[in-house]
Amino acid sequence: MRKPLALAALATLLLGGTAMAEPTFNRIATFSVPDNLPAGRDLKKKTVAEIIAANEAGTLLAYTDAEQKGIGLIDIAMASAPRPAGFVPVEGEPTSVVILGERAFAAVVTSGDNFKQPAGHLAAIDLKTKQVTATCELGGQPDSITLSKDKGKLVIAIENERDEKLNKGALPQLPAGNLTLIGLKDGEADCASKQVVELTGIAAVEPTDPEPEFVDVNQDGLAVVTLQENNHLAIVDTRTGKVVAHFPAGAVDLKAIDKTRDGQISPVEELKGVAREPDAVRWLDNDRFVTANEGDWKGGSRGFTIFRKDGTVEFDSGSLVDHIAIRLGHYPERRSAAKGSEPEGIEVGTYGNDRLIFVGLERASLVLVFKDEGPGRVPRYLQALPGGIAPEGLLALPQRNLFVSASEADLGEKGGPRSAVTIYQRSEAPAAYPTIQSANVDGVPLGWGALSGLAAHPELAGRLFAVTDSAYSPSRILEIDATIKPATITGALTLSNEGKPAAYDIEGIATRPAGGFWLASEGNPEHKEKPTKNILLRVSAKGQIEEEIFLPAELEAQASRFGLEGVAVTGTGADETVWLAVQREWKDDPKGKTKILRYKPADKSWGVLHYPLSAPAAGAWMGLSELTYLGDETFAVIERDNQFGAKAVKTLATFSVKGLKPAPLGAADIPTVEKKLLRDLTPELMKLGGYGLDKVEGMTLDKEGNLFVVTDNDGVDDSSGETQFFAFGKLGK
Repeated sequence: MRKPLALAALATLLLGGTAMAEPTFNRIATFSVPDNLPAGRDLKKKTVAEIIAANEAGTLLAYTDAEQKGIGLIDIAMASAPRPAGFVPVEGEPTSVVILGERAFAAVVTSGDNFKQPAGHLAAIDLKTKQVTATCELGGQPDSITLSKDKGKLVIAIENERDEKLNKGALPQLPAGNLTLIGLKDGEADCASKQVVELTGIAAVEPTDPEPEFVDVNQDGLAVVTLQENNHLAIVDTRTGKVVAHFPAGAVDLKAIDKTRDGQISPVEELKGVAREPDAVRWLDNDRFVTANEGDWKGGSRGFTIFRKDGTVEFDSGSLVDHIAIRLGHYPERRSAAKGSEPEGIEVGTYGNDRLIFVGLERASLVLVFKDEGPGRVPRYLQALPGGIAPEGLLALPQRNLFVSASEADLGEKGGPRSAVTIYQRSEAPAAYPTIQSANVDGVPLGWGALSGLAAHPELAGRLFAVTDSAYSPSRILEIDATIKPATITGALTLSNEGKPAAYDIEGIATRPAGGFWLASEGNPEHKEKPTKNILLRVSAKGQIEEEIFLPAELEAQASRFGLEGVAVTGTGADETVWLAVQREWKDDPKGKTKILRYKPADKSWGVLHYPLSAPAAGAWMGLSELTYLGDETFAVIERDNQFGAKAVKTLATFSVKGLKPAPLGAADIPTVEKKLLRDLTPELMKLGGYGLDKVEGMTLDKEGNLFVVTDNDGVDDSSGETQFFAFGKLGK
């Protein structure tokens, strides 16, 4: 076999963004899957959107919801305003769906968790009546379904998946899966025509248990089937039902990756001989196909591969996929010891003259877009698309210049975003994402995420500092160049204490007039195992901790887990004063009021003011996330709730301390500042077409009076990983 195209040729792709002026995709709408549930169902219960299909016109979507045991329908006649179009129960767990004319055909698992007796059926759904009109028993547990290009056959991968809890998931676990073919007559499934193609005896890993995962058919009627756990690929002629070729998917040596879960994103390690174990697969043309190498048992090579149908590896992405995720702040550090970004979905679509490859990263919650430059050439990275959490189903709709992703994760039980279907439109407009990324440091992208506070450089306009919270360890101060688009993280200072890396929960940062920084570390005295205290840190310009300042005992005794969030500084020399914002009410605060603390380093004195929080909606809370000095004894804060979407509250407000004297600690009478609305950020967040991010956490004003705001992506933990960086220009404009 020929060797894959050299990865060195990919170096220029790692700068992010589109290399040449050409059409790009931008997110235009997000459909929340719970909105499609029929009357009477508990909207709080888990939903998923896994595999997705469309009608020929690209105006109706159908997605599988195994949790709710049905097929959801979405009307996208107006793509920017998707509408619920019905929900069809299928008496089982649907795993995949296709549409042909006025029929949807869903592969449905009916055996539940009975791995020893897998069962399933094909459900035919009338899209007008929204009823199941017929079923075909499949004799096993289906995973993937597709149509032959001539619309004459349904091609179904019957996985009969293994029980991962049985003998640590080791193979074999019989009965064996297969590829099942069902003919179509006048748009209806002909159950009597069912043909079973056996795939046993071909894979070296475990020949008795093929574990078919995903299938796709080319114009010649050849089906490519991934045998994921077996790290094998089979080519089946759907016209004859014969296996015409099969070969191992092979292994990859990965360089410059992060393989250690240690709180740091450090892509300097290697893995050798990693089995690809491909999941999704799509034909690029009649001779080549592309796989997403997720891994499910012993492998997962963190990338995608282009194969020729004779088994030749034409291209492998190596560490490129993880590097893009790292650069965009989407890398799931907690998955470093597993499969990194975990590419799971693959889609191919031809838009005009451009054949595009879409790679869905389950753990990084990104879809990467590449342009196929043709046989023997390296595909070109174009852009990355943000969406919901854990994109699974990918769907190209070139007939409408649209692309759709279905995200299966539903975090409603944790108070997070719900499963969603995201719609993107291709146009001449520039890519709106990313708004912030990192540069290379020592040849690899600088890892980042969880931006919890912003501060401006005291002398250089458009140069900022950010801090990362406890999602990562040790703590760091990041340097940002916001004079370019996207804003770029150019360097990092690691906090050190007595020469050793130090870890805190940094939520606020301010630059000191004399040089260096003030940092606010949020405490959590309510943590059962490791309670922590709120700390004000004086830090040198090189990141060295010069002083840890703990709150007075009588103040810390009143603290809750919602502690210090923002820090600002006024004055110089002996008049230097540090101001701190507490996120929510503490034990001694009146309901609806939180503390603004004043600390004077010269005499180590403390004072307190109250800030009046807006009333939260039922079931929500309201708090502060940042504190920024605007001059003339006036401050700005981020005031937000913990909700998502158009009804959430995310605002910038100002208040003045002119004429107010902070009360001593323990005083019964504490002055309350008067706040004024500066900017409502919720409309800004909803313009982005997403589900409406909740954590607006960083804000600063640079030397020239330009306002910057950034969101916190929680370190890609129970989050889409999306970070939005706003450059609003002059304050008040």
